[in-house]
Amino acid sequence: MSLTTGWAQSHPRGAVAAKASLAAVLLFLVGVETVVLARQPSHPHAIVVATAVVVCLCAVPYARIPLTVRSQAAAVVSLTASTVLIAGQHALKVWGLGEGIALLVLLTAVVHRAPGRTAAVLGPMLGLSCVLAPMRDARPGLFAVVYGVLTVVVAAYSMILRWQDAQRLRDLAAVRAAERLELARELHDLVAHHVTGIVVQARAARFTTLDGARAGATFERIEASGGEALGAMRRLVRVLRENGARTQPLAGLAEVRALTDAFARTGPPVVLSVDHAMADALPADLAAAVYRIVREALTNIRKHAADATAVRVGLRAVPGGVELRVANDGGAPARLSEQAAAGGGFGLAGLTERAAAMGGRLRAGPAAEGGWELTAVLPLDGAA
Repeated sequence: MSLTTGWAQSHPRGAVAAKASLAAVLLFLVGVETVVLARQPSHPHAIVVATAVVVCLCAVPYARIPLTVRSQAAAVVSLTASTVLIAGQHALKVWGLGEGIALLVLLTAVVHRAPGRTAAVLGPMLGLSCVLAPMRDARPGLFAVVYGVLTVVVAAYSMILRWQDAQRLRDLAAVRAAERLELARELHDLVAHHVTGIVVQARAARFTTLDGARAGATFERIEASGGEALGAMRRLVRVLRENGARTQPLAGLAEVRALTDAFARTGPPVVLSVDHAMADALPADLAAAVYRIVREALTNIRKHAADATAVRVGLRAVPGGVELRVANDGGAPARLSEQAAAGGGFGLAGLTERAAAMGGRLRAGPAAEGGWELTAVLPLDGAA
């Protein structure tokens, strides 16, 4: 989604006003040219005016008419008019301001956002239409040079925007893949840990006389370890890309407390609240995910909400899973969306991918009471 598309969806009335303003400006330029040059009305001049009106209307975005359809219509109409007038009777005087701007608007949109093959075909057609528009004049002069230069500049700029968008998508895909691989490695280590514990306890039971309460406690530990390993294995199967070995243990709730304490020593105070049931029953893989999310959230607060005076971190049980909420009262937090990720910050995108891979969800946005909050819901059983 582009920035203009996102703005249009969040400000529908503003988008309608912008479209109406674009159409009004383009048609105003056509009208001014028509009035000024109407001293010598002719059939070629009428073709120029009619063509300009059609092309200007095609440049205005419509919800039900795709960009490619509007661009094709504008290019065909403009090229046809130019061919007829250049090969036949030229117009006495042509400026082509409104039509030229409309063609440049369409050229930018097509080269920037259209699919590759469509842009490769429509882009040159629109560029050629813009270059030929002033050639309809019986004596093309400065306008022909200006339009040619503008066409090259606009096309090059649009290609740069297209490359930047493609690079951003590649970077975002790499971050998501890295986060899934990291999660897969964590789950791999977790499963290996529990399975090793099960094997050790089972072997010990073979060579030890166990009866009564001792036997029940041993088998209860084996059952608990097996159940947690099985839950982690379900999540591992969905996200594993390759095996890997880690040299550091998984972070848990103890590390979350240490993280918030360290943040509070150099930043605003942090209030950490954890349900008592969660403190002992939270699986290790979910505890590691909670740590990663809290760490990224606190990092973003330090970067983008320097005016925050308080931070609240809460972990509580919800039906079927756990909910983590990190909120601050900063007045101007940054919106860390995929568009903002183009500036280099992909942390939230990676955490969103991690939450989705574990069957949960993550959202960041303005808090109802003011400030900014990040909310993540993770299932206990790994179900989607």
